[in-house]
Amino acid sequence: MFERLDFELAPGGALVLTGPNGSGKSSLLRLMAGLTPPHLGALSWDGMAVAEDPAAHRARLHLVGHQDALKPVLTVAETLGFSAALRETSPDHVPTALRRFHLAELAELPCRVLSAGQRRRLALARILASPAPLWLLDEPTTGLDDASMVDLLAAIADHRARGGMLAIATHLPLPLPAAGTLSLGDFAPRRSPS
Repeated sequence: MFERLDFELAPGGALVLTGPNGSGKSSLLRLMAGLTPPHLGALSWDGMAVAEDPAAHRARLHLVGHQDALKPVLTVAETLGFSAALRETSPDHVPTALRRFHLAELAELPCRVLSAGQRRRLALARILASPAPLWLLDEPTTGLDDASMVDLLAAIADHRARGGMLAIATHLPLPLPAAGTLSLGDFAPRRSPS
């Protein structure tokens, strides 16, 4: 899918993936998450190939995809608590995640009754409930209102200030200071002339 693609993401760094639909933004995020192995080349973390320890790589990242992946019967608070327990992190981060994305008043509601915007905020709140150094976000602004966008941008700024890294696929311009941009249309395989 890609040719000649080479990039690095430093602590505190952000990479914005752009390109038209079908250019491979989501595919690259899945590759970075270790869900899809590279056909050629390598994906590494601190000089070590991710393939050598895929479990360690999964533990250091969050992937928020197009689907919110919420269990309808769990409450908002249970969802965040489950995320923390799954990663074996302290549940102390759950209240912060609820506050950051203005979900505290919804904490006892089951996910099945949430609006699309509330579901998206909850999906994003999981990255705060169980911290990881690398965030891979695929169109995270879908369904968010202006106030929720401000919350997301503040969470991203805090994450980066603590040395966290971010790769984000988006069609919308996002004010991310000192972020690199990778236009995936530039790395599509070249076609031979007919």
